[in-house]
Amino acid sequence: MDVLYFAWVRERIGLPKERVETRAATVSELVAELSAREERYALAFSDLTALRVALDQELSDFDAPLEGVREVAFFPPMTGG
Repeated sequence: MDVLYFAWVRERIGLPKERVETRAATVSELVAELSAREERYALAFSDLTALRVALDQELSDFDAPLEGVREVAFFPPMTGG
């Protein structure tokens, strides 16, 4: 699946996008896998309350299943204005 990073998440990880092979069943499990890779991932995902996630361009939750998902995007909360 494709994993996309936006704003400061991209800055901390150093990539805008990457292709990931995973056995994770949920977004939370994917975050745990990514965090275990390197310190830069662990830092980016250290506070999940400061992150939002979208699955195939639909806003979702960290406990959402990944079955059939082609794209996961991580980004900070948006503010209107």
